[in-house]
Amino acid sequence: QVQLMESGGGLVQAGGSLELSCEASGSIFGFNSMGWYRQAPGKQRELVASITDSGATNYGHSAKGRIAISRDNAQNTVWMRMNSLKLEDTAVYFCNLHVHSSGLSFWGQGTQVTVSS
Repeated sequence: QVQLMESGGGLVQAGGSLELSCEASGSIFGFNSMGWYRQAPGKQRELVASITDSGATNYGHSAKGRIAISRDNAQNTVWMRMNSLKLEDTAVYFCNLHVHSSGLSFWGQGTQVTVSS
């Protein structure tokens, strides 16, 4: 079983920056992606950014050059740096690990990011 431990959420002022991290533990086999999704109240969960274990990145429309994702395969950890935060970035951010060969996805419990004016 895979477990994802998230950290780094919190309250930040608009225009500020925040870094989220997520460490995966357990049995992880095969080509996989790690990344972050977010869900704001009343909205669907959406991709923010993901990165494969070979380093290929994928950014959602909300990223728009403000977000950078990176990972360390040896530590099974992914980091996401968010800059120039806006009020609309307020959401619960969920870490995800997707194993492409099996189609399995694992989710963290979510961490709240609140951007204030």
